[in-house]
Amino acid sequence: MTFSLAHWQNRLDALRAAHHVPGATLAVFAEGRIHELASGILHRGTGVEATTDSVFQLGSIAKLYTATLVMQLAAAGELDLDAPVIEVLPEFRVADPEATKTITTRQLLSHTSGLTCDFTYDSGRGDDCLAKYVAAAGNVALDCPPGTAVSYSSVGYNVLGRVVEVLTGRTWDQALKERLVAPLNLTHTMTLPEEALAFRTAMGHLPGEGPDPEPAPAWDMMPRSAGPYGRVLATAADVLRLAKLHLDGGSAPDGTQILGARAVAEMQRWAVDVPDKWTVSADGWGLGWSLYDWHGVPGYGHDGASIGQYGYVRVVPGADLVVVLLTNGGAARFLYADLMRELLRDLGGVHMPPAFAPPARPPVVDMAPLVGTYRREGVVITVGVRPDGATRLLYEFVDGMRDFSPPLEMDLTPLSSTVFAASGAGPSFSGGWMPVVFATLVDGTPCCYIGMRCAPKVDVG
Repeated sequence: MTFSLAHWQNRLDALRAAHHVPGATLAVFAEGRIHELASGILHRGTGVEATTDSVFQLGSIAKLYTATLVMQLAAAGELDLDAPVIEVLPEFRVADPEATKTITTRQLLSHTSGLTCDFTYDSGRGDDCLAKYVAAAGNVALDCPPGTAVSYSSVGYNVLGRVVEVLTGRTWDQALKERLVAPLNLTHTMTLPEEALAFRTAMGHLPGEGPDPEPAPAWDMMPRSAGPYGRVLATAADVLRLAKLHLDGGSAPDGTQILGARAVAEMQRWAVDVPDKWTVSADGWGLGWSLYDWHGVPGYGHDGASIGQYGYVRVVPGADLVVVLLTNGGAARFLYADLMRELLRDLGGVHMPPAFAPPARPPVVDMAPLVGTYRREGVVITVGVRPDGATRLLYEFVDGMRDFSPPLEMDLTPLSSTVFAASGAGPSFSGGWMPVVFATLVDGTPCCYIGMRCAPKVDVG
């Protein structure tokens, strides 16, 4: 199908309004060129219009930038992905002394290090903020033993950011600007909040009393140390240019080889299966990239979320197609699902799986083995059965996450003996249904996956 700017502008406008998303920008690389679209407003309080040069917070899409920097160092022979991290960072520590000795850069990139995700620590605005963060994370419990399971880890990506600093002699922010932003001419990409003042910048929105979301209480709640895992700000087209670097085998538009072709291929190679194939639509993980298998059509990408802002990157290499969608609140996941389903089908021949939901006739499941308490840093999950026989899940934020949200109480409907659909989480946390997946670690410990994060059972009898 030939790309029609008018058609996709109409679809973006209609779907954005239907799902009460205040503003959205869309960048599509198709038929050999970049197409840019925008819809709605950046801030419901001011009414400022969303434009293609508007800057959004990328959340975890920032991990792609950090992974690319790390792979540049590996391709140059400055870093061995399979050597213990302590060979580069002698001060690196985790709560398990034996794990400290074995965790590798490859494990950090593929989320198999066992390091947790939601450790929040404000280490200040200084150039030493990453060093301080990594030191502070040294006493945080692992989600699982290294190399035994996938557990999505922002802490791991901050460690990678610190590796970049040590090997380049620059702060992570400086290394990103010098090694990626400047060579790719990413004129609307930055890492610090004050840098965004020069641009039209999106405000996040959170659920309000009515159908339309309300502006978040603060524009940016992330400390500077969140950079490597969650703090890059950019336009949709600039994000697309980074993704296209990978689509083009590491070559910039001017022909400069910014990342070696072998390193590009290694990042897209399947490193680990994921038990939760629904939260971010991933079937597996590479070195930085989420990997997809759309009924035999391979692809890669990444999702990102900050406070009230959500972003999505999808690449279909066989169709020479890249799509980037950035949003600032509302039912953004529904907008993503509807719009991306149409775009990938019409432009890439991709048939995305149906939305995650329980079957009309759920199976009968014995919940006794699953009942109990599961814990990881920042979160406690309690699974129980009510007197009426319904299964109840309580998701509580604790530790440094305790002010993130009130506890979430959800009902579980089974899809199988280990996969459940949770209702009642709200649009800030999921689409219609939140996936809850139970699994067992290699040492026999039961665990619960929510949000791609592994929480071991703590009351095993």
